[in-house]
Amino acid sequence: MVRHPETRPKRPDYMGLALQYARRATGRGEVPVGAVVVDGKTGTVLARAHNLTEARHDPTAHAEMLAIRRAVAKVGEKRLGHCDLYVTLEPCPMCAGAISLARIHRLYFGAFDPKGGGVEHGARVFAQKTCFHAPEVIGGLRESESAELLQDFFRKRR
Repeated sequence: MVRHPETRPKRPDYMGLALQYARRATGRGEVPVGAVVVDGKTGTVLARAHNLTEARHDPTAHAEMLAIRRAVAKVGEKRLGHCDLYVTLEPCPMCAGAISLARIHRLYFGAFDPKGGGVEHGARVFAQKTCFHAPEVIGGLRESESAELLQDFFRKRR
C-alpha cells in the first residue's frame, strides 16, 4: 500500500536526540558531540551518549564509542548489523574503526570534520581495502546545527 505523504507516519528525529546529547556535553565542558544507536528494524533507540573524555580522563570516551558499547551490552552481541548510528560530527578514525567492527548498518552524521574526521576526510577508514565492513554513510544531516554547536563551544573556550 502506498500512503499519501500527509498520512505517512512521522519518523522519529534521531539526529535531534543526538543533538540534545551534544548540548548536554557542552554543559559538562565536553566537546559537544552526541550519538544515538537505533535498531533499524524496530526504530527503537538502543543507546545514546555524549563525549566524556574530560570527565573520565579517557581519550577513547567519544560519544560513538560509548553508544556502541552500551548498545552491544543491551543486545548481548558484539555486532550491530541491524543498527543505525546517528552522530553529530563525522567520526574520527578510531570511531570509524569501531563502527566497522560493530558492523553498523548505516551511519548518519551531522558536521563534516576536515581536520579530524576519518570517514570523508583523513584516513577514510571505510574506503580502505583492510576495512572489514563499510556502512552506508549519509553525511551532512542537520549539518549547520551540528557545526554551530561546535563553533560556539570552541569560540567560548578561546
